[in-house]
Amino acid sequence: MNAPLPSPAADRFALDTMRRIVADLGTYRPLLYWLDFGVSAGLGYALALTYLTASGPVLVQILAFVGAGVLLFRAGTFMHEIVHMNGQAMPAFRLLWNLSYGIPLLMPSLMYRNHLDHHNINRFGTPQDGEYLPLGAAPTGETLKYLAQVPILPLLAVLRFLVVTPLSYLHPGLRRWVMRRASSYGSNPYYQRDIPPDEPLRLWALQEWACFAWLAFITSLFLSGVLPWTMLGKVYLLMSFAIGLNWIRNLAAHRYVNTGARMSYQAQLEDTLNITGQTWLTALLFPVGLRYHALHHLFPSMPYHAMGAAHRRLMAQLPADASYRVTDCPNFFAAASALWLGARRSADRGALMQTWRKADPASG
Repeated sequence: MNAPLPSPAADRFALDTMRRIVADLGTYRPLLYWLDFGVSAGLGYALALTYLTASGPVLVQILAFVGAGVLLFRAGTFMHEIVHMNGQAMPAFRLLWNLSYGIPLLMPSLMYRNHLDHHNINRFGTPQDGEYLPLGAAPTGETLKYLAQVPILPLLAVLRFLVVTPLSYLHPGLRRWVMRRASSYGSNPYYQRDIPPDEPLRLWALQEWACFAWLAFITSLFLSGVLPWTMLGKVYLLMSFAIGLNWIRNLAAHRYVNTGARMSYQAQLEDTLNITGQTWLTALLFPVGLRYHALHHLFPSMPYHAMGAAHRRLMAQLPADASYRVTDCPNFFAAASALWLGARRSADRGALMQTWRKADPASG
């Protein structure tokens, strides 16, 4: 193991040093992506089918339900990898992911392009960030409201693609509103996405209409009696569970204490967490590199399979006072507890959320 590097004077951030340490870890391993996603999605679908069609022991249905939810959650997190891939990287994998997972589960990859605002240094931690709410600085009720979104998300996804998609193409104004307000998967319900001029609108149309066609086909199976209506409720519960895993996981991605002002790059890093405890819960709740969230914010395009090695190098070679070290968090419960305690101490700051509710989408 390499000895720690000397601490640069007045430089706890040392981004150039960190880049040098991990410079050789940016190469994708396509076979691993194919194998990991294929096994996760394949087993997830198999267990989902068992859960949806089983009429035997309740225990079997429960185990199939939990297994399907965990594996489908893991398969879905590859969307996070896809949105950060260079346009030329693994196009076949991105196509397969959308055809076999993104479209059938109403999660086409373009719906996550708002994630790029989360990595925008001028927007991170502000109301213009679709994945940030000041949960660690606002009253605890805001955390409860955040969690309360989960049960309605599957219903909103169906409404978005089955009803809103065809309507949105009838009027340019409605289409602009839909693209800004109803075309992003994020945790900030007040977020309005500023659509860039290079947005792939034709690809948007292909993915949206594919989701519409899939939903229309599934709806016809229910209406014709091919599928029993009881199965619809079971699908809803499974999707809510899989989405809920990600929603809960997201509570340990950041400290969520910024109150809306722009943050320095170093402050953004120190607001972000790496979950480093080696427990079964970390493996299940933070798949595909999500446990190294602070590392990801430093190097967004680093493939997930390289993150463990990158983190170990940084911890071994960075000086003792490096900012990167303050991102370390032993487990999910430590992160969630810190967020909850911070929220309880801030119970008199209910006005803080007005900054998010009244944000100007053009600012930032």
